[in-house]
Amino acid sequence: MTNLSGVGDDIVWQHSSPRLQTLRQCQVALLGLGALVVAVGVPVVLGQVPLGVALGAGVVVCSFVASQLMSRRVRAWGFAERDEDLLVRRGVMFKRLAVIPYGRMQYLEVTAGPFERTVGLSTVQMHTAAAASDARIPGLPTAEANRLRDQLTQLGEHQATGL
Repeated sequence: MTNLSGVGDDIVWQHSSPRLQTLRQCQVALLGLGALVVAVGVPVVLGQVPLGVALGAGVVVCSFVASQLMSRRVRAWGFAERDEDLLVRRGVMFKRLAVIPYGRMQYLEVTAGPFERTVGLSTVQMHTAAAASDARIPGLPTAEANRLRDQLTQLGEHQATGL
């Protein structure tokens, strides 16, 4: 596989927790189940059973495809801590690589929505002066997210004093 990012192959990439993949799969399944109930239920109530079966089959196929895409999307996230900067990669079709120098980080946030909190996951969000260079790392165990935030903050302060 060709490395289009220009980053060496010797980088050790860290990934999100497998619990993020499980969480996303559950979210896709719940959404698919709701869509299936509506897609089958409404035509059946209206007396259009064949239409309900066809719509139901379509929802099942779409849910399967969405599940596969979500799995690939979650696996595509990665980050690597280097001496001078942090690399964050993501994307399946359109791959993105953010290189964030520690000294350019303005602040870091650890956030967790209600679904993430139920499985003990958080997202680390990095903010820089350039809005386009903001990056995030989703699906980290909360303790790891807090450790990463503290470490990146310390490295950022150290790098900023050297500027």
